[in-house]
Amino acid sequence: MSKNIVLKRGLDIPIEGSAELRLSKTITPDIVAIQPTDFKGFSPRLLVKEGDKVLCGSPVMSDKKNADILLASPVSGTVKEIVRGAKRKLLAVLVQPDAKQENLAAKVGRIEALTPEQIKETILRSGLWPFIVQRPYGIVADPAVQPKAIFVSAFATAPLAASPEFTLGDRIADIQAGINALAALTEGGVHLGLNADNYAGTPFHKLENAIIHTFKGRHPAGNVGVQISHICPILKGTTVWTISLYGLAAIGRYFNKGVYDVRRKIAVAGPMAIQPAYAETLPGAPMSSLAAWYGGNAEGLRIISGDVLSGKAVGPDGYLGFFDDTVTILKEGTDTELFGWAKPVRWGQFSTDHSYFSWLTPWRKYAMDTNLHGGPRAFVMNDAYYSKVLPMDIFPIYLVKACLAGDIDKMEKFGIYEVLPEDLALCEFIDPSKNHIQDMIAQGIDLMLKEMA
Repeated sequence: MSKNIVLKRGLDIPIEGSAELRLSKTITPDIVAIQPTDFKGFSPRLLVKEGDKVLCGSPVMSDKKNADILLASPVSGTVKEIVRGAKRKLLAVLVQPDAKQENLAAKVGRIEALTPEQIKETILRSGLWPFIVQRPYGIVADPAVQPKAIFVSAFATAPLAASPEFTLGDRIADIQAGINALAALTEGGVHLGLNADNYAGTPFHKLENAIIHTFKGRHPAGNVGVQISHICPILKGTTVWTISLYGLAAIGRYFNKGVYDVRRKIAVAGPMAIQPAYAETLPGAPMSSLAAWYGGNAEGLRIISGDVLSGKAVGPDGYLGFFDDTVTILKEGTDTELFGWAKPVRWGQFSTDHSYFSWLTPWRKYAMDTNLHGGPRAFVMNDAYYSKVLPMDIFPIYLVKACLAGDIDKMEKFGIYEVLPEDLALCEFIDPSKNHIQDMIAQGIDLMLKEMA
């Protein structure tokens, strides 16, 4: 085990609505969406049409740039609808599940008996390759590139995030098989990040064939990008891969059982969630299947697939994202406050700058909503203000401004290769200028992909 890495910068947001560690409901959705928009860098080519029958694990899309990269159906059923947006952009393939589920037959060899190329071909054929994300830029990994190393974060520090021990503690055998498979694809090994405060209490510390690192600190200590920056910083010309524990479990399950299985336990949480708890469902499940947690009426609520900092607001008509294991329900902050700027005594609101007296009660949780309490304005010029919540060796304000200016040289200089939008989510949260920092970073990454491809 490597030396414990202590992160002194960061912020844990004290928000109400943590999910109780119990499985409240197992959901069999009546429709499932396969959304290519969940996968950055994936250009979808349809392999099915409306009315087609598919099995669980059947490919429904391939990547136009690399036909070996497939997206598979998580259920067996009938393709009900092809959803398109502006300029006929493919948004989703909706599959209506059958009453009796059938898996696409697959014959998989033992990992120990397979060559690295055979392991790669098996993962590609399974439709599980999109779980593997390539950095820089956070795109679907290129199978033709050998990464310097592969990184996995085995703990979560985001607000109201699902507990990996609760959701995946019973799938150690599958996760181990996933590690064994991916370890053959890189000379740098699989690096596993664990929480130093709970090292002995997590089953993941017993995993083998992985390089273990422990991290101690506040959010974003659980972000794999932050962990990479302290283990193996990404420089120009360097490629690393990342994968979630769910991805490892799904790949390991495929090698162990020969089935495509992406079912997962998700945390349904947030200040407006009714009895926050866990549900078992599929990625692509409709938010309407979680209506019990918001009373069936989503008016005045924001329903987020993911965590409150970096998740996507999908509403009651949206679907669970492929990489998400949390659904957060918040109140829309549409209320205005008369002379709000002149009220320093606000016991019911949280401040990172001691602007209110809430800092006197550090143990308190807050029923936060989406109110920004102001609109966008000029950036605060002091970079140290944002750096206090970002435990990475970069200059966040200069990077963001370089992204806004479209200055590629400065974007490279200030760390665009090391970050994804989620890594600067806390900078956006504390930003007194109310700017959408994650969108600005995403804009910079899109420019890099366009100009540097």
